[in-house]
Amino acid sequence: MAVIAVSSFVSLLFLASISVSLVASEHRHHHGAVFSVKSKFGGKERRLSALKAHDTNRHLQPLATSIDIHIGGTGRPDSVGLYYAKIGIGTPSKDYYVQVDTGSDITWVNCIQCQECLKKGYHGLDLTLYNPNASFTGKTVKCDEEICKDINGGIVTGCKANASCWYSESYGDKSSSTGYLVKDVVQYNSVSGDLETKLENGSVTFGLSTKFLCNLIVTNQVWSYTISLTRCGTIESGNLESSDEALDGIIGFGKSNASFISQLASSGKVKKMFAHCLDGDNGGGIFAVGHVVQPQVKSAHLIHDEPHYTVNVTGIEVGAEFLNLSTDSFGGVEKRRAVIDSGTTLAYLPEVIYKPLLNKIVARKSNMGLRILHDQYTCITFSGSVDEEFPSVTFHFENSLSLKAYPHDYLFLLDGLMCLGWQNNDMGSPSTRDTIVLGDLILSNKLVLYDLEKQTIGWTPYNCSTSIALKDEITGLVHLVGSHVLSSACILIIHRAITFLLLVSLLIIHAK
Repeated sequence: MAVIAVSSFVSLLFLASISVSLVASEHRHHHGAVFSVKSKFGGKERRLSALKAHDTNRHLQPLATSIDIHIGGTGRPDSVGLYYAKIGIGTPSKDYYVQVDTGSDITWVNCIQCQECLKKGYHGLDLTLYNPNASFTGKTVKCDEEICKDINGGIVTGCKANASCWYSESYGDKSSSTGYLVKDVVQYNSVSGDLETKLENGSVTFGLSTKFLCNLIVTNQVWSYTISLTRCGTIESGNLESSDEALDGIIGFGKSNASFISQLASSGKVKKMFAHCLDGDNGGGIFAVGHVVQPQVKSAHLIHDEPHYTVNVTGIEVGAEFLNLSTDSFGGVEKRRAVIDSGTTLAYLPEVIYKPLLNKIVARKSNMGLRILHDQYTCITFSGSVDEEFPSVTFHFENSLSLKAYPHDYLFLLDGLMCLGWQNNDMGSPSTRDTIVLGDLILSNKLVLYDLEKQTIGWTPYNCSTSIALKDEITGLVHLVGSHVLSSACILIIHRAITFLLLVSLLIIHAK
């Protein structure tokens, strides 16, 4: 019996060491391995026609028709107000936590040169600095390459042979980023079955910033980047240094040829279609690249020649009353434009719309002590049911598409007061200030579908903690993609501790 007990103990100890090792390596980088490599034509006649057929099939056929991107975070302003994903970059691959942003054309991460960058970020996440010299697959982009022309708006002045492609971007809040472009491998989850994925790789171009001066307010800023995939920052200032708001960077799902989705599509990996369902109740949600077939979504055409996902607004209804949209800040008459942007938290309205909407919402609420909190939020003293006391706000678009924001969507609790998520759009140029920007506060709990193949966008109310169905363009099969909530560092620590204690308990029981 003693021999059996010792044998069982050794076996369990071996299993426990494997389990603990697997748990502990959850955020460690993968190391290389040696594989036995054999030619698929081994033992066969190597005919040129067979090789050509193989190569043609490989390059014309998409390698991954659908991608499941795991996300975490929340769009609520009373929290940090952002959604993020985990992606792998480089060879060997390292994990990076990046904010999901449909209003940006780049994905960027901080690099090893950044001396002031934080090691801990949002909810205690371990942040990683990108080292260009540590990736076997990374290479510098030259200034005469097409991606460099796309990013810089044409041929680069003064471009010389073998010179790096540099970029310099300035933003409306006086922040800026300067650096050069590189190309490296990005690792993602390709859909392989119902609620199943497998790892795939795709090469993407990105920027390494050698200087980054930042004054960004994550929860209240319309992000407008036009660089490529990764920014490697050496200097940072402003709110991105806050440990509660810090991430490794941004993954850009914008419209331009330099965005993450466009680069994967140009290489034949995917179709230029993706969808997200941001869970405003539980955090996380669904983010998938591919052809969504269920649920069905009504869509409207995107406005051409607009840098962002922009649609025409035909009416705004507060309760049962429509606002007057006919006059812009110049006194003219035009259709209203609305930008759909997952990188923005709140909802921004032109002043000529913001003031009438605010008046209708707080009408007959003067006894609730209307006040401005933190110099930006309009708040009131209220403790009842917001859906019973305040009106819904419905945006009407072309093709009979509408988007309804209920009071519980646009109202949130802050410092004991009930605050409104509607903001006066006073950012940027006059034309920008006359644009409506709808962020996560309004987009949450809705499946939003972006179809760049047809140049349309649409949405429908949806339970973002369930799943959606995507069609495989190669096989025709339909697979389910479910929701995810990326765990914070605190939850991971608790999970590891519970797992370890359970294993120890089993070892003690079997040892007896």
